[in-house]
Amino acid sequence: MVKVSKFIDLREGVVADQFSVGDRDEITSISDLDDTYKQLMDKPLACVMAVMGSNGRPNLTPMWFDYEGDKVLVNVAEHRKKTDWIRANPQISILIMNPENMYHWMSLKVTVEREISEDDPDEGQWVTDQLNRIWQKYMGPDAGDTYGIRDPSFEERRVLFECSVDRIATFGVPG
Repeated sequence: MVKVSKFIDLREGVVADQFSVGDRDEITSISDLDDTYKQLMDKPLACVMAVMGSNGRPNLTPMWFDYEGDKVLVNVAEHRKKTDWIRANPQISILIMNPENMYHWMSLKVTVEREISEDDPDEGQWVTDQLNRIWQKYMGPDAGDTYGIRDPSFEERRVLFECSVDRIATFGVPG
């Protein structure tokens, strides 16, 4: 079960206790989310990912968002600091905001369930394929079939963190 906190919608104007949680629900799957919020996950919208840095402060990174079934997929370069930070503290917060209406957003609190290296002999190809898929989602069909921004100075390798969704908070509507 995933807990969903629905913040009070301000479309009708100022109300008592605005910006507080109005309703709380539980869903069995992120596919059960209302389309008002599921569309944020399906469109090529950047998300902001928060992980705890080694100094105990949150580190925020704009990223591409992806999910498959009930799992949020976080694909990062092996050599980056945030990869080590995720390994040290496998809890991640993600915010997806509608760029046309900042009062339409959702946040997800997720926990890493497993890590898959691009070099894994059994599942490594899935990491590469997932990266290529989100490359096309965000860059469009003219960008080609293969992720095109690997660091050319060395053989950049990727890591995929498969995450379960713990909690979701939602706010607002598209228009």
